[in-house]
Amino acid sequence: MKKLLSSQPHPQHELARSHDYPVRLMQHQQPAQLEQQINEIILNSSAETLLDQIAQALGSAFEVDCCLITVMAENSSINQIGYWHSDQNLEPFQQQLVIYAEQLGSLVQQSTSALVIDDVETAETSPLIVSSHLGLPIRATLAIPIWIQGKMSGVVSLLRLQPHQWSESEKERANASATPVAIALTQFLQSSLISSLQQQVNTSNTYQSLLKQLTLSSRSPLDLNQILAAAIASTAQALQVERGLLITLKYTDPLFKTRSRKNTPKAQATIVSEWHSNKLDVTTPHSSSLLNQSFWLSESWLFQQAFTNFPKPLAIDAEHTLETIESKTDIAPLFNLQSLPAVLIVPLENNGTLLGFLVLQHFGDRLWRSEELALVELVSTQLSNAIIQSQTLRQVQGLVEERTAQLQRSLEVQAKLYEKTRQQLEQLRQVNELKDEFVSTMNHELRTPLTSMSLAIRMLRQSTALPPERQAKYLDILEQQCNQEINLVSDLLKLQELESHKAPLNLETIDLKPKIAHLADSFKEKWANKGLNITLDLPTSLLLQTDAESFERILQELLTNAGKYSDPGTTIILKATHSGDSQNKQIVLSLTNFGPGISPEDVTQIFDKFRRGKGVTQQAIQGTGLGLALVKSLVQHLNGAIALSSNPTSHPAWETCFTLTLPQSFDHTTL
Repeated sequence: MKKLLSSQPHPQHELARSHDYPVRLMQHQQPAQLEQQINEIILNSSAETLLDQIAQALGSAFEVDCCLITVMAENSSINQIGYWHSDQNLEPFQQQLVIYAEQLGSLVQQSTSALVIDDVETAETSPLIVSSHLGLPIRATLAIPIWIQGKMSGVVSLLRLQPHQWSESEKERANASATPVAIALTQFLQSSLISSLQQQVNTSNTYQSLLKQLTLSSRSPLDLNQILAAAIASTAQALQVERGLLITLKYTDPLFKTRSRKNTPKAQATIVSEWHSNKLDVTTPHSSSLLNQSFWLSESWLFQQAFTNFPKPLAIDAEHTLETIESKTDIAPLFNLQSLPAVLIVPLENNGTLLGFLVLQHFGDRLWRSEELALVELVSTQLSNAIIQSQTLRQVQGLVEERTAQLQRSLEVQAKLYEKTRQQLEQLRQVNELKDEFVSTMNHELRTPLTSMSLAIRMLRQSTALPPERQAKYLDILEQQCNQEINLVSDLLKLQELESHKAPLNLETIDLKPKIAHLADSFKEKWANKGLNITLDLPTSLLLQTDAESFERILQELLTNAGKYSDPGTTIILKATHSGDSQNKQIVLSLTNFGPGISPEDVTQIFDKFRRGKGVTQQAIQGTGLGLALVKSLVQHLNGAIALSSNPTSHPAWETCFTLTLPQSFDHTTL
């Protein structure tokens, strides 16, 4: 649901534009200071004001006229908007700004990059022309996407009333502000989810308490009128309406229920119970107590419709139906529909017999939600049971037990909600563990090469008369460790390039057989000390149209991974086959090794970034957790698929197999 924009600017707006107020402009405020300010807002603000306050901080920092922070829902629509403006001229355009924010969010999501408009009126981007059609005075726009866990979850929009050429420094600072805003959005989404779940829990508890109270009342020795009065009061308060009425029917024709529902029976309706809130002034005309007042069913068009609609409830949501109702009924003043136009009439019935009506009325328009209708229907059933119980307690007992079973099922649903919340907390804990392990791994992978290089440099400086072979050794250490650092940074950059879909695709037709054989020979030399061997099972013809560099990198990473986790003295098997039909030819490569294996839990997550098997760090197996994530991205880049299986064998070792499927030609694939 979209958040309504405030009709008034924040109290700080006027001060923010005054020369006497020390505004912290972006040119004086470093990104770290803005990030600290946003972090303070996260810590000290509620979910209701978080987006607005961050929008104000960004708007003031960039000295723009308006700042919008949009939060994207799962279906790519906007479900929340943070809003701030410093110009009173923008107050009448709040709804137009919502539409404009939707256009910006859609456009940025399509391009997955920042949107820069120096002048809307001269922009060639057609969706932005809607600003002039809406009559918005916005001229310049800078929209920055907010990414959370690899997904665009929001947009920060900086708006100006005059044309403005956004400088490179402004764009860089705006992009830098995306990180703390992403943290804020994550906090906001988590708070919204918890608040929503808590609201559901509170509402469910209120409804359950009401049903339990009604059940206990129906079993108690209280007088029937006391039971009805307590029930109507509790129901009206639970649904937060202004008035509740209980009406019973007395028929002059005892055989009415065998006749057509098209004919209104001759029945007298009597108001036997009434409750109203303190907001309803009963001293005003048509608002006096209705208790014990009666009318004939044929006198009221409203209750005739409720009788015809039986057994379904009759719900009137808005004031636009009043004119029609009042023109067809003579008793409209009795129920004060002018002041209480939202009406819900729920029939009280037993075994097909209409006993009366439960009536709820509310100030202004009100949409009667499905859960409210379900609750009131349950309440009406309880009241019907209470009415019948005064005649036969044994018959009602079975109905009460049935409703108790419904309440038990409702409690079971509530327990599932609690369990779901617990699972979400467990997932957060696992994410924190993954983060800690990644930090530890990166610390090792970055610090160890730097330490070795530092030691080699120190030895070269201190020992002026080193033999040439010693100098060459230290230089080899420097070169090796430096290359290790470069490779790590290159992997990170390559992975980012693939995930942003900016990596080029250089197609060429290659013969895989000699390429795979050459690559296998290079790994035989690396594995000699471990006693590993490799067996190739390749068809005679193995032509593939693909990106050769990406394909070779995939095989290198898979072979490197197999070498790390194979038991000494085992054989690694690399097999290639053809599959598919003439319209969709594919090449399938499988790489099998024998070693400690991968747990079922890790199999589902092994291709995630920085994800390594349990105990790998403790076993001092080198790696950052980027290799298989890079493999998956490269495979997707080549329109292929990769699967993993790891199963125990008759020997202590497990058989682990990576299966790579690639299209043999791009003629029938989408680039």
